Amino acid sequence: MRIGGLLLLLSWALQLPASSEWPQFRGPNAFGVSDTTDVPSEFGPSKNVAWKTALPPGHSSPVFSADQIFLTAYDADHLYVIALERSTGRILWRREVPRPRKQKLHNSNSPASPSVATDGKNAYAFFTDFGLVSYGPDGNERWRVPLGPFDNPFGLGASPVLAQGKVIQVCDSETGSFVLAVDQKSGAKVWRVERPEMTRGFSTPVLYQPNGGRLQALVAGTNRFIAYDVENGAEIWWVRGLTWQMKPTPIVDGDTAYVLGWAGGADQGNQAAVPSFAEILKVEDANHDGKLSKNELADSQYKQDFADSDLDGDGFLEEREWEKYRERRTLVNSVMAVKLGGTGDMTERNVLWRFYKSLPNVPSPLLYQSVLYLVKEGGILTALDPATGSVLKQGRLKGALDFYYSSPVAADGKIYTASQDGHISVIKAGRDWELIAVNDMDDEVYATPAPVDHRLYVRTKSALYCFRNTR
Repeated sequence: MRIGGLLLLLSWALQLPASSEWPQFRGPNAFGVSDTTDVPSEFGPSKNVAWKTALPPGHSSPVFSADQIFLTAYDADHLYVIALERSTGRILWRREVPRPRKQKLHNSNSPASPSVATDGKNAYAFFTDFGLVSYGPDGNERWRVPLGPFDNPFGLGASPVLAQGKVIQVCDSETGSFVLAVDQKSGAKVWRVERPEMTRGFSTPVLYQPNGGRLQALVAGTNRFIAYDVENGAEIWWVRGLTWQMKPTPIVDGDTAYVLGWAGGADQGNQAAVPSFAEILKVEDANHDGKLSKNELADSQYKQDFADSDLDGDGFLEEREWEKYRERRTLVNSVMAVKLGGTGDMTERNVLWRFYKSLPNVPSPLLYQSVLYLVKEGGILTALDPATGSVLKQGRLKGALDFYYSSPVAADGKIYTASQDGHISVIKAGRDWELIAVNDMDDEVYATPAPVDHRLYVRTKSALYCFRNTR
Protein backbone atom coordinates (compact mmCIF):
# COMPACT_ATOMS: atom_id res chain seq x y z
CA MET A 1 0.00 0.00 0.00
CA ARG A 2 1.36 3.42 -0.87
CA ILE A 3 2.46 5.54 2.10
CA GLY A 4 0.23 8.44 1.07
CA GLY A 5 -2.82 6.21 1.02
CA LEU A 6 -2.02 4.79 4.45
CA LEU A 7 -1.58 8.25 5.96
CA LEU A 8 -4.92 9.35 4.54
CA LEU A 9 -6.66 6.32 6.01
CA LEU A 10 -5.23 6.80 9.47
CA SER A 11 -5.38 10.57 9.71
CA TRP A 12 -8.32 12.22 7.95
CA ALA A 13 -10.71 9.42 7.08
CA LEU A 14 -11.41 7.89 10.43
CA GLN A 15 -9.80 10.29 12.93
CA LEU A 16 -9.45 7.56 15.54
CA PRO A 17 -7.12 7.17 18.50
CA ALA A 18 -4.09 4.99 17.88
CA SER A 19 -5.45 2.33 20.23
CA SER A 20 -8.35 1.53 17.90
CA GLU A 21 -6.78 -0.27 14.95
CA TRP A 22 -9.90 -2.00 13.60
CA PRO A 23 -12.80 0.47 13.97
CA GLN A 24 -15.25 -0.70 11.30
CA PHE A 25 -15.97 -3.55 8.89
CA ARG A 26 -12.59 -4.86 7.70
CA GLY A 27 -10.54 -2.26 9.55
CA PRO A 28 -9.58 1.30 8.57
CA ASN A 29 -11.52 2.30 5.44
CA ALA A 30 -12.46 -1.39 4.92
CA PHE A 31 -8.96 -2.03 3.57
CA GLY A 32 -8.50 -5.37 5.33
CA VAL A 33 -4.82 -4.94 6.25
CA SER A 34 -3.27 -4.69 9.72
CA ASP A 35 0.32 -3.83 10.64
CA THR A 36 0.29 -6.15 13.67
CA THR A 37 2.83 -8.98 13.89
CA ASP A 38 3.15 -12.44 15.46
CA VAL A 39 -0.36 -13.44 14.42
CA PRO A 40 -0.80 -17.22 14.76
CA SER A 41 -0.90 -19.45 11.70
CA GLU A 42 -2.23 -22.50 13.51
CA PHE A 43 -5.31 -22.29 15.73
CA GLY A 44 -8.70 -23.82 16.39
CA PRO A 45 -11.26 -24.48 19.10
CA SER A 46 -8.60 -26.21 21.23
CA LYS A 47 -5.36 -24.64 19.96
CA ASN A 48 -3.80 -21.22 20.65
CA VAL A 49 -7.04 -19.99 22.27
CA ALA A 50 -6.53 -16.89 24.42
CA TRP A 51 -10.24 -16.74 25.19
CA LYS A 52 -13.61 -17.73 23.78
CA THR A 53 -16.98 -16.08 24.43
CA ALA A 54 -20.30 -17.67 23.49
CA LEU A 55 -22.59 -15.32 21.53
CA PRO A 56 -26.04 -15.33 19.94
CA PRO A 57 -25.86 -15.75 16.14
CA GLY A 58 -25.02 -12.91 13.78
CA HIS A 59 -22.89 -12.29 10.70
CA SER A 60 -21.37 -8.95 11.74
CA SER A 61 -17.58 -8.80 12.11
CA PRO A 62 -15.78 -7.70 15.30
CA VAL A 63 -14.66 -4.06 15.54
CA PHE A 64 -12.52 -2.48 18.25
CA SER A 65 -12.53 0.66 20.36
CA ALA A 66 -9.71 1.45 22.79
CA ASP A 67 -10.74 -1.27 25.26
CA GLN A 68 -13.91 -2.86 23.86
CA ILE A 69 -15.04 -5.11 21.02
CA PHE A 70 -18.42 -4.43 19.42
CA LEU A 71 -20.68 -6.91 17.65
CA THR A 72 -24.35 -7.27 16.74
CA ALA A 73 -26.50 -10.37 17.15
CA TYR A 74 -30.09 -11.60 17.10
CA ASP A 75 -32.44 -14.29 18.33
CA ALA A 76 -35.99 -15.24 17.34
CA ASP A 77 -37.49 -11.95 18.53
CA HIS A 78 -34.68 -9.53 19.35
CA LEU A 79 -31.73 -7.59 17.95
CA TYR A 80 -28.64 -6.86 20.05
CA VAL A 81 -25.57 -4.66 20.21
CA ILE A 82 -22.94 -6.34 22.40
CA ALA A 83 -19.73 -4.96 23.93
CA LEU A 84 -16.95 -7.27 25.13
CA GLU A 85 -13.87 -6.46 27.15
CA ARG A 86 -11.03 -6.41 24.68
CA SER A 87 -8.46 -8.10 26.93
CA THR A 88 -10.60 -10.95 28.29
CA GLY A 89 -13.66 -11.35 26.05
CA ARG A 90 -15.96 -10.79 29.02
CA ILE A 91 -19.34 -9.37 27.98
CA LEU A 92 -19.57 -5.86 29.41
CA TRP A 93 -23.07 -5.06 28.21
CA ARG A 94 -25.74 -6.28 25.81
CA ARG A 95 -28.45 -3.90 24.66
CA GLU A 96 -31.70 -4.94 23.02
CA VAL A 97 -32.60 -2.97 19.89
CA PRO A 98 -36.27 -2.66 18.87
CA ARG A 99 -37.33 -5.06 16.11
CA PRO A 100 -40.56 -3.68 14.65
CA ARG A 101 -40.51 -6.12 11.70
CA LYS A 102 -38.87 -9.24 10.34
CA GLN A 103 -37.94 -8.55 6.75
CA LYS A 104 -37.28 -11.21 4.15
CA LEU A 105 -33.63 -12.29 3.95
CA HIS A 106 -31.49 -14.44 1.72
CA ASN A 107 -30.63 -17.69 3.49
CA SER A 108 -26.98 -16.61 3.62
CA ASN A 109 -27.87 -13.28 5.24
CA SER A 110 -28.96 -12.58 8.83
CA PRO A 111 -30.80 -9.85 10.75
CA ALA A 112 -27.38 -8.87 12.19
CA SER A 113 -25.08 -8.73 9.16
CA PRO A 114 -23.79 -5.11 9.00
CA SER A 115 -20.81 -4.53 11.29
CA VAL A 116 -20.65 -1.81 13.94
CA ALA A 117 -18.54 1.32 13.45
CA THR A 118 -16.78 3.00 16.38
CA ASP A 119 -15.07 6.34 16.91
CA GLY A 120 -12.79 4.80 19.53
CA LYS A 121 -15.39 5.12 22.27
CA ASN A 122 -18.99 4.99 21.03
CA ALA A 123 -20.71 2.31 18.91
CA TYR A 124 -22.85 2.92 15.80
CA ALA A 125 -24.95 0.02 14.48
CA PHE A 126 -27.43 -0.58 11.66
CA PHE A 127 -30.11 -3.26 11.35
CA THR A 128 -32.38 -3.99 8.38
CA ASP A 129 -35.25 -4.54 10.82
CA PHE A 130 -34.78 -1.24 12.66
CA GLY A 131 -32.33 1.38 11.34
CA LEU A 132 -29.45 3.19 13.03
CA VAL A 133 -28.67 3.30 16.76
CA SER A 134 -25.71 4.55 18.82
CA TYR A 135 -24.46 3.53 22.27
CA GLY A 136 -21.86 5.03 24.56
CA PRO A 137 -18.98 3.01 26.07
CA ASP A 138 -21.08 2.14 29.13
CA GLY A 139 -23.97 0.91 26.98
CA ASN A 140 -26.17 3.96 27.38
CA GLU A 141 -28.24 4.73 24.28
CA ARG A 142 -27.15 8.01 22.72
CA TRP A 143 -29.71 8.20 19.89
CA ARG A 144 -31.73 6.13 17.44
CA VAL A 145 -32.87 6.71 13.84
CA PRO A 146 -35.60 4.28 12.70
CA LEU A 147 -35.40 3.51 8.97
CA GLY A 148 -37.28 1.26 6.55
CA PRO A 149 -38.96 -1.02 5.82
CA PHE A 150 -36.76 -1.83 2.84
CA ASP A 151 -37.71 -3.41 -0.47
CA ASN A 152 -34.75 -5.78 -0.71
CA PRO A 153 -35.62 -9.50 -0.92
CA PHE A 154 -32.14 -10.47 0.33
CA GLY A 155 -32.02 -8.00 3.24
CA LEU A 156 -29.40 -5.25 3.56
CA GLY A 157 -25.69 -5.72 4.19
CA ALA A 158 -23.85 -2.39 4.03
CA SER A 159 -22.15 -1.36 7.28
CA PRO A 160 -22.10 2.21 8.61
CA VAL A 161 -18.93 4.29 8.25
CA LEU A 162 -17.81 7.44 10.09
CA ALA A 163 -16.55 10.55 8.32
CA GLN A 164 -16.16 14.17 9.47
CA GLY A 165 -18.55 13.84 12.40
CA LYS A 166 -21.16 11.96 10.36
CA VAL A 167 -22.45 8.40 10.20
CA ILE A 168 -22.95 7.38 6.56
CA GLN A 169 -25.32 4.52 5.74
CA VAL A 170 -26.17 3.11 2.31
CA CYS A 171 -29.63 1.52 1.91
CA ASP A 172 -29.96 0.10 -1.61
CA SER A 173 -33.15 -1.79 -2.48
CA GLU A 174 -35.29 -2.71 -5.47
CA THR A 175 -37.13 0.57 -4.89
CA GLY A 176 -36.49 3.58 -2.66
CA SER A 177 -32.67 3.36 -2.49
CA PHE A 178 -30.78 6.13 -0.69
CA VAL A 179 -27.59 7.07 1.12
CA LEU A 180 -27.98 8.90 4.43
CA ALA A 181 -25.66 10.94 6.65
CA VAL A 182 -26.60 11.68 10.26
CA ASP A 183 -24.80 13.67 12.92
CA GLN A 184 -22.47 11.45 14.92
CA LYS A 185 -23.35 13.15 18.22
CA SER A 186 -27.12 13.53 17.90
CA GLY A 187 -28.34 11.29 15.08
CA ALA A 188 -29.93 14.30 13.38
CA LYS A 189 -30.15 14.04 9.60
CA VAL A 190 -27.42 16.03 7.85
CA TRP A 191 -28.30 14.97 4.30
CA ARG A 192 -30.06 12.23 2.38
CA VAL A 193 -29.59 11.49 -1.31
CA GLU A 194 -32.05 9.31 -3.20
CA ARG A 195 -30.62 6.66 -5.55
CA PRO A 196 -33.54 5.78 -7.87
CA GLU A 197 -31.25 4.14 -10.44
CA MET A 198 -30.14 1.52 -7.88
CA THR A 199 -31.62 -1.90 -7.17
CA ARG A 200 -30.55 -4.40 -4.50
CA GLY A 201 -27.05 -3.71 -3.14
CA PHE A 202 -24.92 -4.59 -0.13
CA SER A 203 -21.61 -2.76 -0.56
CA THR A 204 -20.17 -0.63 2.29
CA PRO A 205 -18.96 2.87 1.31
CA VAL A 206 -15.27 3.77 1.39
CA LEU A 207 -13.60 7.17 1.73
CA TYR A 208 -11.30 9.16 -0.53
CA GLN A 209 -9.85 12.66 -0.35
CA PRO A 210 -8.23 14.13 -3.45
CA ASN A 211 -5.28 16.48 -3.02
CA GLY A 212 -6.69 19.87 -2.17
CA GLY A 213 -10.24 18.57 -2.40
CA ARG A 214 -13.03 17.64 -0.01
CA LEU A 215 -13.56 14.23 1.49
CA GLN A 216 -15.66 11.91 -0.67
CA ALA A 217 -17.73 8.79 0.11
CA LEU A 218 -17.43 6.25 -2.70
CA VAL A 219 -20.43 3.96 -3.11
CA ALA A 220 -20.68 0.98 -5.46
CA GLY A 221 -24.17 0.21 -6.75
CA THR A 222 -26.08 -0.92 -9.80
CA ASN A 223 -23.94 0.00 -12.83
CA ARG A 224 -22.36 3.02 -11.13
CA PHE A 225 -19.50 3.76 -8.74
CA ILE A 226 -20.40 7.19 -7.35
CA ALA A 227 -18.39 9.75 -5.36
CA TYR A 228 -20.49 11.81 -2.94
CA ASP A 229 -19.32 14.96 -1.15
CA VAL A 230 -19.24 13.98 2.54
CA GLU A 231 -20.11 17.56 3.51
CA ASN A 232 -23.44 17.82 1.67
CA GLY A 233 -24.10 14.57 -0.25
CA ALA A 234 -23.68 16.09 -3.70
CA GLU A 235 -22.66 13.73 -6.53
CA ILE A 236 -19.19 14.72 -7.72
CA TRP A 237 -18.21 12.07 -10.26
CA TRP A 238 -19.06 8.51 -11.24
CA VAL A 239 -17.95 5.55 -13.32
CA ARG A 240 -20.36 3.24 -15.19
CA GLY A 241 -19.91 -0.45 -15.99
CA LEU A 242 -20.51 -2.16 -12.64
CA THR A 243 -22.76 -5.20 -12.46
CA TRP A 244 -26.40 -5.01 -11.34
CA GLN A 245 -26.07 -6.40 -7.80
CA MET A 246 -23.05 -5.17 -5.85
CA LYS A 247 -22.00 -7.14 -2.77
CA PRO A 248 -18.23 -6.76 -2.23
CA THR A 249 -16.85 -3.53 -0.77
CA PRO A 250 -14.29 -1.61 -2.90
CA ILE A 251 -10.79 -0.89 -1.64
CA VAL A 252 -8.94 2.41 -2.04
CA ASP A 253 -5.18 2.66 -2.44
CA GLY A 254 -3.95 6.20 -2.95
CA ASP A 255 -5.73 7.52 -6.04
CA THR A 256 -6.92 4.11 -7.25
CA ALA A 257 -9.90 1.98 -6.25
CA TYR A 258 -10.48 -1.69 -7.00
CA VAL A 259 -14.19 -2.39 -7.50
CA LEU A 260 -15.47 -5.96 -7.68
CA GLY A 261 -18.97 -7.11 -8.59
CA TRP A 262 -20.55 -10.43 -9.48
CA ALA A 263 -24.25 -11.13 -10.06
CA GLY A 264 -26.08 -14.05 -11.60
CA GLY A 265 -26.54 -13.88 -15.37
CA ALA A 266 -23.97 -11.14 -15.92
CA ASP A 267 -20.91 -13.17 -16.82
CA GLN A 268 -19.03 -12.08 -19.91
CA GLY A 269 -20.80 -13.37 -23.02
CA ASN A 270 -24.31 -13.39 -21.49
CA GLN A 271 -25.19 -9.87 -22.59
CA ALA A 272 -28.17 -9.48 -24.91
CA ALA A 273 -30.18 -6.75 -26.60
CA VAL A 274 -33.65 -6.31 -25.08
CA PRO A 275 -36.39 -4.23 -26.77
CA SER A 276 -37.45 -0.94 -25.23
CA PHE A 277 -40.57 -0.78 -23.08
CA ALA A 278 -42.55 0.83 -25.88
CA GLU A 279 -41.47 -1.92 -28.27
CA ILE A 280 -42.31 -4.80 -25.92
CA LEU A 281 -45.72 -3.30 -25.12
CA LYS A 282 -46.62 -3.39 -28.82
CA VAL A 283 -45.95 -7.14 -28.90
CA GLU A 284 -46.95 -8.43 -25.45
CA ASP A 285 -49.40 -5.98 -23.81
CA ALA A 286 -52.56 -7.93 -24.69
CA ASN A 287 -54.97 -5.86 -22.59
CA HIS A 288 -53.33 -2.52 -23.47
CA ASP A 289 -53.03 -1.36 -19.86
CA GLY A 290 -49.50 -0.01 -20.32
CA LYS A 291 -47.78 -2.71 -18.25
CA LEU A 292 -46.83 -6.37 -18.51
CA SER A 293 -48.18 -9.26 -16.45
CA LYS A 294 -46.61 -12.68 -16.05
CA ASN A 295 -49.40 -14.20 -18.12
CA GLU A 296 -48.74 -11.77 -20.94
CA LEU A 297 -45.11 -12.94 -21.01
CA ALA A 298 -46.02 -16.63 -20.66
CA ASP A 299 -44.86 -17.46 -24.18
CA SER A 300 -41.97 -15.00 -24.19
CA GLN A 301 -38.25 -15.61 -23.72
CA TYR A 302 -38.44 -13.07 -20.87
CA LYS A 303 -40.81 -15.13 -18.70
CA GLN A 304 -37.99 -16.72 -16.67
CA ASP A 305 -36.71 -13.30 -15.59
CA PHE A 306 -40.09 -11.95 -14.49
CA ALA A 307 -39.73 -12.52 -10.72
CA ASP A 308 -36.35 -10.76 -10.45
CA SER A 309 -37.57 -7.93 -12.69
CA ASP A 310 -40.77 -7.23 -10.71
CA LEU A 311 -38.95 -4.91 -8.32
CA ASP A 312 -41.96 -3.77 -6.30
CA GLY A 313 -43.54 -7.23 -6.25
CA ASP A 314 -46.95 -6.11 -7.53
CA GLY A 315 -47.18 -8.75 -10.27
CA PHE A 316 -46.59 -6.32 -13.16
CA LEU A 317 -43.62 -4.86 -15.01
CA GLU A 318 -43.85 -1.12 -15.54
CA GLU A 319 -41.45 1.13 -17.43
CA ARG A 320 -38.79 1.57 -14.70
CA GLU A 321 -38.71 -2.14 -13.99
CA TRP A 322 -38.42 -3.07 -17.65
CA GLU A 323 -35.67 -0.51 -18.28
CA LYS A 324 -33.74 -1.78 -15.25
CA TYR A 325 -34.07 -5.28 -16.70
CA ARG A 326 -32.76 -4.04 -20.08
CA GLU A 327 -29.82 -2.44 -18.32
CA ARG A 328 -29.14 -5.60 -16.33
CA ARG A 329 -28.91 -7.66 -19.55
CA THR A 330 -26.14 -5.35 -20.83
CA LEU A 331 -23.97 -5.42 -17.70
CA VAL A 332 -20.99 -7.66 -17.10
CA ASN A 333 -19.32 -8.98 -13.93
CA SER A 334 -15.75 -7.81 -13.36
CA VAL A 335 -13.17 -6.44 -11.03
CA MET A 336 -11.96 -3.08 -12.29
CA ALA A 337 -9.23 -0.63 -11.38
CA VAL A 338 -10.59 2.91 -11.24
CA LYS A 339 -8.56 6.10 -11.15
CA LEU A 340 -10.22 8.35 -8.57
CA GLY A 341 -11.33 11.92 -9.07
CA GLY A 342 -12.85 14.21 -11.66
CA THR A 343 -16.28 15.69 -12.31
CA GLY A 344 -19.32 14.04 -13.87
CA ASP A 345 -19.12 10.82 -15.90
CA MET A 346 -15.49 9.66 -15.78
CA THR A 347 -15.99 6.19 -17.27
CA GLU A 348 -13.91 6.72 -20.39
CA ARG A 349 -11.03 8.37 -18.55
CA ASN A 350 -10.92 6.62 -15.18
CA VAL A 351 -11.34 2.88 -15.86
CA LEU A 352 -7.77 1.58 -16.01
CA TRP A 353 -8.40 -2.15 -16.56
CA ARG A 354 -11.00 -4.89 -16.06
CA PHE A 355 -10.71 -8.60 -15.26
CA TYR A 356 -13.67 -10.90 -15.89
CA LYS A 357 -12.84 -14.43 -14.69
CA SER A 358 -12.93 -16.38 -11.40
CA LEU A 359 -14.79 -13.60 -9.59
CA PRO A 360 -16.04 -13.91 -6.00
CA ASN A 361 -19.73 -13.51 -5.26
CA VAL A 362 -19.52 -11.88 -1.81
CA PRO A 363 -15.91 -11.57 -0.52
CA SER A 364 -14.25 -8.21 -1.10
CA PRO A 365 -10.88 -7.98 -2.86
CA LEU A 366 -7.66 -7.63 -0.87
CA LEU A 367 -4.62 -5.54 -1.80
CA TYR A 368 -1.52 -6.53 0.13
CA GLN A 369 2.17 -6.01 -0.59
CA SER A 370 1.50 -4.97 -4.19
CA VAL A 371 -0.69 -7.98 -5.06
CA LEU A 372 -4.47 -7.96 -5.52
CA TYR A 373 -6.20 -11.10 -4.21
CA LEU A 374 -9.64 -12.55 -5.01
CA VAL A 375 -11.15 -15.48 -3.07
CA LYS A 376 -14.21 -17.20 -4.54
CA GLU A 377 -16.39 -20.19 -3.75
CA GLY A 378 -14.65 -23.50 -4.23
CA GLY A 379 -11.59 -22.08 -2.49
CA ILE A 380 -10.16 -20.50 -5.65
CA LEU A 381 -7.50 -17.89 -4.82
CA THR A 382 -6.42 -15.58 -7.65
CA ALA A 383 -3.51 -13.16 -7.41
CA LEU A 384 -3.55 -10.23 -9.86
CA ASP A 385 -1.01 -7.55 -10.73
CA PRO A 386 -2.80 -4.40 -9.47
CA ALA A 387 -1.13 -2.29 -12.16
CA THR A 388 -2.40 -4.31 -15.12
CA GLY A 389 -5.00 -6.85 -13.92
CA SER A 390 -2.94 -9.75 -15.29
CA VAL A 391 -2.99 -13.07 -13.43
CA LEU A 392 0.07 -13.80 -11.32
CA LYS A 393 -1.08 -17.10 -9.82
CA GLN A 394 -4.33 -18.98 -9.39
CA GLY A 395 -5.02 -22.15 -7.42
CA ARG A 396 -7.31 -23.91 -4.96
CA LEU A 397 -7.00 -23.80 -1.19
CA LYS A 398 -6.96 -27.53 -0.58
CA GLY A 399 -8.94 -28.36 2.53
CA ALA A 400 -11.15 -25.28 2.17
CA LEU A 401 -13.13 -25.92 -1.03
CA ASP A 402 -16.31 -24.36 0.35
CA PHE A 403 -18.54 -21.33 -0.12
CA TYR A 404 -17.12 -17.99 1.04
CA TYR A 405 -18.98 -15.04 2.57
CA SER A 406 -16.20 -13.70 4.80
CA SER A 407 -13.67 -11.34 3.17
CA PRO A 408 -9.90 -11.99 3.24
CA VAL A 409 -7.65 -9.96 5.53
CA ALA A 410 -3.87 -9.67 5.83
CA ALA A 411 -1.21 -9.14 8.49
CA ASP A 412 2.31 -10.27 9.33
CA GLY A 413 3.04 -11.34 5.74
CA LYS A 414 0.02 -13.65 5.71
CA ILE A 415 -3.50 -13.73 4.30
CA TYR A 416 -6.43 -15.16 6.26
CA THR A 417 -9.56 -16.42 4.50
CA ALA A 418 -12.56 -18.04 6.21
CA SER A 419 -15.00 -20.32 4.41
CA GLN A 420 -18.65 -20.77 5.35
CA ASP A 421 -17.90 -24.26 6.74
CA GLY A 422 -15.33 -22.76 9.10
CA HIS A 423 -12.09 -23.63 7.30
CA ILE A 424 -9.66 -20.75 7.78
CA SER A 425 -6.75 -20.82 5.35
CA VAL A 426 -3.48 -19.09 6.17
CA ILE A 427 -1.51 -18.13 3.06
CA LYS A 428 2.01 -16.80 2.69
CA ALA A 429 1.48 -13.58 0.76
CA GLY A 430 3.23 -12.92 -2.52
CA ARG A 431 3.03 -13.09 -6.28
CA ASP A 432 3.69 -16.82 -5.94
CA TRP A 433 1.55 -17.29 -2.81
CA GLU A 434 1.72 -20.50 -0.79
CA LEU A 435 -0.81 -22.21 1.47
CA ILE A 436 0.63 -22.50 4.99
CA ALA A 437 -2.21 -24.08 6.96
CA VAL A 438 -5.96 -24.76 6.99
CA ASN A 439 -7.59 -24.49 10.42
CA ASP A 440 -10.97 -26.06 11.15
CA MET A 441 -13.22 -24.03 13.47
CA ASP A 442 -15.81 -26.82 13.68
CA ASP A 443 -18.52 -24.17 13.17
CA GLU A 444 -19.78 -21.95 10.38
CA VAL A 445 -18.07 -18.61 9.69
CA TYR A 446 -19.67 -15.68 7.87
CA ALA A 447 -17.90 -12.81 9.65
CA THR A 448 -14.56 -11.37 8.54
CA PRO A 449 -11.62 -12.08 10.91
CA ALA A 450 -9.70 -9.24 12.56
CA PRO A 451 -5.90 -9.40 13.07
CA VAL A 452 -5.27 -6.99 15.94
CA ASP A 453 -2.85 -6.80 18.91
CA HIS A 454 -0.76 -9.81 17.76
CA ARG A 455 -3.97 -11.81 17.89
CA LEU A 456 -6.56 -13.09 15.45
CA TYR A 457 -10.23 -12.60 16.33
CA VAL A 458 -12.68 -14.96 14.63
CA ARG A 459 -16.44 -14.93 14.99
CA THR A 460 -18.17 -18.22 14.32
CA LYS A 461 -21.87 -18.97 14.35
CA SER A 462 -21.80 -19.53 18.12
CA ALA A 463 -18.81 -17.68 19.59
CA LEU A 464 -16.06 -15.08 19.30
CA TYR A 465 -12.54 -16.50 19.57
CA CYS A 466 -9.32 -14.70 20.36
CA PHE A 467 -6.24 -16.62 19.16
CA ARG A 468 -2.61 -15.87 19.99
CA ASN A 469 0.68 -17.70 19.83
CA THR A 470 1.15 -19.35 23.22
CA ARG A 471 4.81 -20.37 22.94
